[in-house]
Amino acid sequence: MHPKVNYFLKRLLLIPITLFGIMVLNFLFVQMAPGGPVEQMLMKVEQSAPSGLSARIGGVGGDVMNAGFSGQSGTGSSLYRGTQGMKEQLRKELEKQFGFDKPAYERFFFMMWNYLRFDFGKSFYQDKTVLQLIREKMPVSISLGVFSTLLIYLIAIPLGIRKAAKKGSFFDVSTSGLLTIGYAVPAFLLAIFLIVLFAGGRYLDWFPLKGLTSDGFETFPWYRQILDYLWHITLPVTAMTVGGLAGLTFLTKNAFLEELGKQYVITAKAKGASDKRILYGHVFRNAMLIVIAGFPAMLIGMLFTGSVLIEVIFSLDGLGLLGFEAVQNRDYPVVFGTLYLFALLGLILNLISDFVYTLVDPRIHFDKRMV
Repeated sequence: MHPKVNYFLKRLLLIPITLFGIMVLNFLFVQMAPGGPVEQMLMKVEQSAPSGLSARIGGVGGDVMNAGFSGQSGTGSSLYRGTQGMKEQLRKELEKQFGFDKPAYERFFFMMWNYLRFDFGKSFYQDKTVLQLIREKMPVSISLGVFSTLLIYLIAIPLGIRKAAKKGSFFDVSTSGLLTIGYAVPAFLLAIFLIVLFAGGRYLDWFPLKGLTSDGFETFPWYRQILDYLWHITLPVTAMTVGGLAGLTFLTKNAFLEELGKQYVITAKAKGASDKRILYGHVFRNAMLIVIAGFPAMLIGMLFTGSVLIEVIFSLDGLGLLGFEAVQNRDYPVVFGTLYLFALLGLILNLISDFVYTLVDPRIHFDKRMV
């Protein structure tokens, strides 16, 4: 079997094992975390009238066990103070409603069996399945993540190459100062500044303050829909892009500088090769390997974690906000469902990244690489 094929087959086999380990660790962390949906529901119904109690319990959802998720069992001293006066029967009924009346190991394996079939159950607090929620929020996060990542790479790579070629020049020093300032300013703080400056906060009113589209977007002609969409994402994408430029630019610069100092570059110069040919014909494919390696992590970060505060500030209802609210509310079907999907996507993207290595530099030998 070809070494590259053998390597990728091994990586494919490692994906379910790694994914299983991620889920086990997070499941254990949740078990140790204080509070849970049972405790939160008990706190909510404690001050409710008895007549409304059954309605609240029924609203939890009869399909909770289909989610197969785990959390605090709601027993012992982990209960909040507000639950201490509740009747034991109510607590047990809520545990049964949420599916926490089963042993932890049974809940975990039931959850994983459902996940293998991509059955993530329903949210504890919303009358929607996890997949429905993800589908609703995905367009926002994809818009922010993909556009921000593409802009970062389109700007940072040429800028990093230019800085390496002009090391020590005024251009190199001045751009390094600007990039450092951009990196030091948090994305949420820059977002607030952009709102104040360009979204009617105090000065100019050039861009909308919230949402991805304007009212009546569906009635616009196609070209106006595109312009309206770009108009809405300009400020949030700018806020996310500025902070990510510095790291990739300096990474690109350092990678090219390292290659420029190697013997094969000195030999090429001695043979009379032009600087442009050396830079793009010899150095480029070697230096770009480390840059490509960071693409999956950056894309995942932009899609699912880097946009949480940006989504809040610009009132964009995306996956980052969904995950944050799910953790805050102990909505375990959403927490574990999104974790499973995002981890699986990250592992696949890393495998794709390795495949791209072979396209950039066919000299890579995977048979000598650690798996």
